Amino acid sequence: MVWKKTVTGGALRGSIAGICGVGFLLFGYDQGVLGAVIGLPSFRDEFDNPDAILEGIIASFYDLGCFFGALLAFMTADRWGRKGSVAWGSWIMVVGTILQTTATESIQMTISRVLTGIGNGVNTVNIPIWQAESFKSQNRGAMLVIQSALIALGHPLSTFMGLASQQAHPSSFAWRWPIAFQGFFLIIILIVLPFLPESPRWLVQHDRVEEATLVFAALESKHATVNDPKIIRERDMVMASVQRERELGEASWSEVFTEGPNRNISRVLLGAGPYMFNQWSGINSLAYFLPITFERNIGLSTQLSLIISGVLGVQYFLVSWLPYFFIERAGRRTVMIWSAAGCSFCMVMIVIMLEVDTLASQWVFVAMCFLFFDIFSWGILPVSWMYASEIMPLRTRNKGVALGVSSHWLSNFAIVFFTPDAIENLGPSLYIIWAVFNAAFVPITYFFYPETARRSLEDMDEIFLNERFGITKCRKPGPRKLDTDSDSELEKEKMPSAMQQEAAY
Repeated sequence: MVWKKTVTGGALRGSIAGICGVGFLLFGYDQGVLGAVIGLPSFRDEFDNPDAILEGIIASFYDLGCFFGALLAFMTADRWGRKGSVAWGSWIMVVGTILQTTATESIQMTISRVLTGIGNGVNTVNIPIWQAESFKSQNRGAMLVIQSALIALGHPLSTFMGLASQQAHPSSFAWRWPIAFQGFFLIIILIVLPFLPESPRWLVQHDRVEEATLVFAALESKHATVNDPKIIRERDMVMASVQRERELGEASWSEVFTEGPNRNISRVLLGAGPYMFNQWSGINSLAYFLPITFERNIGLSTQLSLIISGVLGVQYFLVSWLPYFFIERAGRRTVMIWSAAGCSFCMVMIVIMLEVDTLASQWVFVAMCFLFFDIFSWGILPVSWMYASEIMPLRTRNKGVALGVSSHWLSNFAIVFFTPDAIENLGPSLYIIWAVFNAAFVPITYFFYPETARRSLEDMDEIFLNERFGITKCRKPGPRKLDTDSDSELEKEKMPSAMQQEAAY
């Protein structure tokens, strides 16, 4: 169905934001749903009581699918369009969800999770880009915080779904229903998607300027027309931005990996760093397997583990909104440094409590898990998804962000793969590893990462041209600036690539 101008203004923007929100919720739900069911007796009976290695394979191959889906999205998004790509990704996920729900063998479950991951990888690249290109950008940091919070909400939703369906034991419905519930989100997306417009920026890139102008007018208000000066100015700004990108061209891979005067390879490594910080903080070592973490580390029952995991997820969602109020004012470096230091402290306390192994220490262990998620959401989480595009030069931005996304998914795959086995065989030593990594992020961030808050792409170009030896002197946010048309144009150039990073949540 081709979009027609039936819904306009705030209702249209709200509809796009709502569907994007459903996509973010689905992403969070998918990350948590296997952890919610993998410990259920009916699941373990169905798959012959999988050992820790098989648990890691079933869980981690989803992330491997996301990795390939993200690569597919970067290669095909310009051809299919943002909305078209989301439709394709959702249909792939529908097939994967059906195969997961009907699985009777571990090989079918593993392959179907790879397929679901491919669809989700496509969506988590294109949904944020589509949203960013359809809205005026006022505060890119705040927008990413909101999206992070919606993803966080998916975790407790999947946990409570597993807790509720557990009552159906010994029927396999207990684990099949939470997995099948992914289809609820997909049905909403696929029903509403045809009634929404394509990204106006993508339309301009493909010389469909007249259609793009109609979309700009529809997004503005019910009474806006294609001849309004404001609409014409907005269209011309995007056209100028697209023309500039065409003139610059896309950098080759060899240029991306060459230092040169723009310090390309330095920026690629710095941009990939926060993605790696996110994963090697240990967050998904806990998030993917939170119920069985409580079961196997401190001996809680399956039901109580699910309840505590669900409550933790709700708190995680609520506190993840807090950076909205301070991330632009405090700056990326400050929140990252304090977040990493706090996460390291929590992991050290987790190790101590596991070694003490008393009833009191077990509940302190639970409290430290709560605190770890909170502190992670205040710094590492939002910064990791915005930093790369804020330091990449325009010419190498797409490939640089793609490398960062790839590093994220491969790290996620590795961590989720070895976590079940590590819980059984390493014990508290697993959390020492995460404590060391988080502690290392503090000096790395302080010495090597320039501050990007309230700085334009041109500002960052100048900083990298003047700092030749890696140790940064740019450690405070830029001066406050009033929004202008030129600022808005620059933000429109930066936002799409910034939002591509959501593919790596």
